[in-house]
Amino acid sequence: MPANTDTANPAPLGLVSFGLTTVLLSLVNGGILPSAGESVVLPLALAFGGTCQLFAGLLEYKEGNTFGYTAFTSYGAFWWWFGMLVLFAGNGWLSVNATAVGAALILWGVFTLYMWVSTFKLNWALWSVFLTLWVTFFLLGLGDLGYGTATLGGYLGVVCGLLAMYTSFAEVTNWAWDRTVVPIGNPPLGDD
Repeated sequence: MPANTDTANPAPLGLVSFGLTTVLLSLVNGGILPSAGESVVLPLALAFGGTCQLFAGLLEYKEGNTFGYTAFTSYGAFWWWFGMLVLFAGNGWLSVNATAVGAALILWGVFTLYMWVSTFKLNWALWSVFLTLWVTFFLLGLGDLGYGTATLGGYLGVVCGLLAMYTSFAEVTNWAWDRTVVPIGNPPLGDD
């Protein structure tokens, strides 16, 4: 049994709930799954991508992890926004403008870009997740604004989600083995 600590690390839950939901939506965005697949993403976004990340973020707050708290609660709220957007638009409760959605995705890209800066002092795995995520948001947003296609954003989103799932896998496996079995890498800017 691994070394016992007072509390569990909430990051693997946040990472896998983000990653799995991101992969599924990105398969739709990339045209690998049909657009009707978005109806399968909707409940997953609310139940897993949104809710589990909110829980993980609140647990990160309790741990004093400002980065984890900010990231998981923000992206948990993103999935709730996305789910409500699809639900409300699909039922005719609101009208969705692609330009406004594109602008929102660009703003998420800006937020993710500044979160990425912090990952230079964390580890290569998180650095890779946030790098691919901010680029994905910009590609999707620019596609909605009419500057290119969102398909490339879908493909990169699959990579981003798989990287997040890998990082979750590494953290759980390394905890279970009580040593590094699956590497996540050192901080890109090195340890101080």
